[in-house]
Amino acid sequence: MSSQNALLSLFISLAVLETLAAARLPGLRSTAELNNSLTYMWPLPTSFSHGVGVLSIDPDLDLNDEGDGGESSIVQEAFQRYKEIIFNHRCVKRDRYDVTRLTISVESDDETLQLGVDESYMLFIASDEVRSVIQGITIEAKTVYGALRGLETFSQLCNFNHRTKTVEVHKAPWVILDKPRFAFRGLLIDTSRHYLPINTIKQVIESMSYAKLNVLHWHIIDEESFPLEIPSYPDLWSGSYTKGERYTIEDASEIVDFAKKRGINIMPEIDVPGHAESWGAGYPDLWPSPTCREPLDVTKSFTFEVISGILSDMRNIFPFELFHLGGDEVHTDCWNSTSHVKQWLLDHNMTAEEAYQYFVLRAQKIAIQKGRTPVNWEETFNTFKTCLNPRTVVHNWLGSGVCPKAVAQGFRCIVSNQGVWYLDHLDIPWQDFYNNEPLEGIKDVSQQPLVLGGEVCMWGETTDASNVQQTIWPRAAAAAERLWSAREDTSTGNINETVLPRLEYFRCLLHQRGVPAAPLTNFYARRPPIGPGSCYLQ
Repeated sequence: MSSQNALLSLFISLAVLETLAAARLPGLRSTAELNNSLTYMWPLPTSFSHGVGVLSIDPDLDLNDEGDGGESSIVQEAFQRYKEIIFNHRCVKRDRYDVTRLTISVESDDETLQLGVDESYMLFIASDEVRSVIQGITIEAKTVYGALRGLETFSQLCNFNHRTKTVEVHKAPWVILDKPRFAFRGLLIDTSRHYLPINTIKQVIESMSYAKLNVLHWHIIDEESFPLEIPSYPDLWSGSYTKGERYTIEDASEIVDFAKKRGINIMPEIDVPGHAESWGAGYPDLWPSPTCREPLDVTKSFTFEVISGILSDMRNIFPFELFHLGGDEVHTDCWNSTSHVKQWLLDHNMTAEEAYQYFVLRAQKIAIQKGRTPVNWEETFNTFKTCLNPRTVVHNWLGSGVCPKAVAQGFRCIVSNQGVWYLDHLDIPWQDFYNNEPLEGIKDVSQQPLVLGGEVCMWGETTDASNVQQTIWPRAAAAAERLWSAREDTSTGNINETVLPRLEYFRCLLHQRGVPAAPLTNFYARRPPIGPGSCYLQ
């Protein structure tokens, strides 16, 4: 069989598999009628009640800001953004609207964005038919970031009526009290395997805010490329693919500011001592030898001076307290076969594995001295848990089970089990993303708060600006609801009946907002639709 015929046969086989997989889904519907018994908000709020009324919304909706934080530019700019989202259709002007003003009351003017910032809010949408102290639409929050989450929820309740050509809120009045279940709700992007343009990163951040994710884990650097400017060591970005595939410090600061305005922290990562071959393109002394390019040279003070310089420069760009130091997949064989490293190991009475521990702990000490909280991949805990700094946040990825062990030892933990939360694994269905429970196996309620939350990972070997959003969405949204909504609301019932229609609806909402989210029911993620049909059934 020719290669062309073989490829055609493969595509046909995949299409058949996807068709059969879709046919097997018990929740699949032949028409795109919405189920009125479901609540089409994503993620599901903590508590809510509603009525049966319909309210028309003035396209010239005014903002009434109250409280010490109401005048914040973060709130003001967000209001304008959401007005553009809500009124994305041209409305026909009417003589009267039920709602002409949105009140946002923010208690605090403190705009500090760190882990655990209060993101709670209350949303009240009154109906003319119901007497209430609160009239119209009001969002109340303690911080500007809670107000952002309230605006997102309000925007999802707004629907354009194509018959009347008016934006409406159905099922009024609404009373919504909401807060996140976990403080850390993350998404990893990888700009070393493929460079992502600044606008693409911003598009990812914008779409994260729609699902109430709040941490972008920026895996900036790896063995393939070093795209970030480091003023203290200006030749480091000689390890970029090309001069056009780089980020200046101004670029990075712009991304951080863009994310903050959407309530999203940026957690940068420099992965040491492995995954660092690209560092040596500008500073070959960081390599143990020309044939041993990683792990970095553990014997030289210069190695740790560079790490210190990177952390100092990044401190000026990334204010988030958590800093990821990697530490995974460290293969030390070439340390043993490099003469000066082998001698250093003998002089210090260390094995190569002990030198790996020494390197990680020394890097952690540098980070802590600079006011950072170190995050490390789980191999560090698996290999030398008793020696890790107690402030370490253990980042799970290899499989289930490490977080229960980590929190039992008093460490905090982030869940990213590769079997269910790796977006580059295209064969993981949305159901697995949704059903992954971060507290699984942790029975001691006193240990459960040590699980900061979780993160879905978009590794970049097979993604770039052409397909990254299609690979992230909508499966990342499934994890986002798990991380935001109450456990009892996400762990009961048949999810193909109670969750799938809502997630399909959210996917179509992403489309309306310009996010190219792939179909949900294809056998492999990020593939296009296998045939014609409604957005709400794919």
